[in-house]
Amino acid sequence: MSMSPADARYHLARIVGLIRRGLASLRTRGWRTTLQRVGVRLRRQPPPRRAPLYAPAAAAFAPFAVPSSAEPLASIVIPVYNHAAHTLACLRALAAHPPAAACEILVVDDGSSDETGGWMARIDGLRYHRRAENGGFIAACNDGLRLARGQYVVLLNNDTVPQPGWLDALLDTFVQIPQTGLVGAQLLYPDGRLQESGGVVFDDGSCWSYGRFESPEDPRYASLRDADYCSGAALAIPRALLARFGGLDARYAPAYYEDTDLAFKVRAAGHRVLVQPASRVVHDEGTSNGTDTGSGVKAWQVRNQQVFADAWRTALARQLPAGSVPGPALLHRGQRQVLIIDEAVPRPDRDSASLRQFNLIRMLLAGGAHVVFLPTRGEHGGGATHALQALGVEVWHAPWLDGVGAWLRTHGQRFQVVLLVRHHVASQCLPLLRRHAPQARTVFDTVDLHYLRERRGAELGGDPRLARSAERTRASELAVMAATDVTLLVSAAEKAQLAVDAPGVRVELLSNLHEVAGQGLDWAQRQGLVFVGGFNHPPNLDAMQWFIGEVFPLIRQRLPGIGFHCIGADVPDSLRALAATQPGVQVHGYVPDVVPWMAGGRVAVAPLRFGAGVKGKINLSMAHGQPVVATSCAAEGMHLRDGEDVLVADGAAAFADAVVRLHDDEALWRRLSGNGLDNIARHFSMDAARDVVTRVFLD
Repeated sequence: MSMSPADARYHLARIVGLIRRGLASLRTRGWRTTLQRVGVRLRRQPPPRRAPLYAPAAAAFAPFAVPSSAEPLASIVIPVYNHAAHTLACLRALAAHPPAAACEILVVDDGSSDETGGWMARIDGLRYHRRAENGGFIAACNDGLRLARGQYVVLLNNDTVPQPGWLDALLDTFVQIPQTGLVGAQLLYPDGRLQESGGVVFDDGSCWSYGRFESPEDPRYASLRDADYCSGAALAIPRALLARFGGLDARYAPAYYEDTDLAFKVRAAGHRVLVQPASRVVHDEGTSNGTDTGSGVKAWQVRNQQVFADAWRTALARQLPAGSVPGPALLHRGQRQVLIIDEAVPRPDRDSASLRQFNLIRMLLAGGAHVVFLPTRGEHGGGATHALQALGVEVWHAPWLDGVGAWLRTHGQRFQVVLLVRHHVASQCLPLLRRHAPQARTVFDTVDLHYLRERRGAELGGDPRLARSAERTRASELAVMAATDVTLLVSAAEKAQLAVDAPGVRVELLSNLHEVAGQGLDWAQRQGLVFVGGFNHPPNLDAMQWFIGEVFPLIRQRLPGIGFHCIGADVPDSLRALAATQPGVQVHGYVPDVVPWMAGGRVAVAPLRFGAGVKGKINLSMAHGQPVVATSCAAEGMHLRDGEDVLVADGAAAFADAVVRLHDDEALWRRLSGNGLDNIARHFSMDAARDVVTRVFLD
């Protein structure tokens, strides 16, 4: 396909932007860091493969034990009829990788005539029930329901090999999404191809196994998603809910469509039916009943389609018409579809902008939207991508994302709102959106006013080249604001600045988004000073060079035993070398969980000498009841009162005095701690932002 003018403009703007940001990085970060950043941006990596599929070794039967509990959270019900070797492989997989959740395993034998009875009796921990006569799959499952003791019943075919973590992923879904009434696993063929990531039901009652023969890592199938039904080969449901329905419906005996009927009953009862791709189960489809619908038990599939269609005729009128080809646009047609375009997926454990974006996504999902994330670099973000997929976000990446323009050409028409994050991303993508998604409301998220931050950095360093670069950034940001429908700002101070610089722009305030974590440890139990911030952000590096080099020695003179914990990713060697000269300074670098430092450190410091926007490091500390000493720049636009919510100090001596005072004054510490928590709830919580999010994205 030939390149359109919009595509050409996108690629040209991206190249020019990379050159400009590279030159700016050389001036502020040096050549080593800049070279490393360029390498990361230019490197195209295939998505990391998930762990290889586990398969138990084929071996002669010998006694072994399976997980068991007298008080199980989940009861795994495995109906069997002959095929003892498959049952053995399934049980061996459960034994090799026992779930973390307490469970029991019930094998319900529907009158097998092979080795099943003899083998099952010799497996320790297994609950084995033999039916008096063969009644079929539904009868065996309902026997298992009557025998189950767990809070959840998990139906599992005997011709499956559950993969490590499968059960815990299913059960965690009920905790993550309380409205869940039924959740199914992603089913795979033994060769690793996708068998089904949830099922689609058409208006005539026929069904489609979504994703069959595709890659399970394809973005269309890899995220948590509402499904029309989930196969009874591997699904979980609250036992009380299944009992309320009387088990699986005997109208579909001996088998087929009972799982589809169950899913429709769950939805009719006000619950959600979800497919959980984090739960992987290999299914040797057709082992029990074959695949020929013209004869044998499989023939009941054709008959039961009509039974199902007659029972759910009203509900089926809302389904896709038979003959449709399901895809994301159609499957989410009843939802408001929101596209987020940024360079890479957010990493909320690394920077405050990512945490804000991650929590915004959570709010959009809670508001009923379907969220799609498009990283312009095309990279799979590893755990960060999986975290979004676990929420239900459709995250695209290479090799399925083959260029932003090509992707928008295919998908652009389905979105009502597009969020563009950062001015250089927005300026590159706007021409493509005008061409391929003209119907969408465009929202520009500044994250902070980059030109304001760059201008202040240039003034602090007295660098005219940085000042000129800041003016170019200003022109780019203002042009994007003029070209988009809404601009998101993070502080009232920035809104006031824009009232002067761009009075005609429609702006909305959406500040940092935090959950109020609570008080943490009490004053007497807390120790030391804490700073949290990533060092790819120039204001953070300057802040630590100043604090460690000039401020902390003054503090140590008055508090000789005090320690300072510097936490944040991408620490340069120069900062580590400086820290090594100062007793009491510990540079931890990246830590996966900062909560112990927020809840256990006595005082947080925010010694920023330039910057813009709202400082997530201050929000994070306050959300954990940790008082803060900040510079005027760091406290700007955060609704903070000096001496009530925060201590504000500028200059090395004044900053050191404030830290010592807050560290030693228990009454002052308690006042700031309590008021800081109130500040987060009033101004930076998700409840505080709900009206803006609804107005901008959901109305």
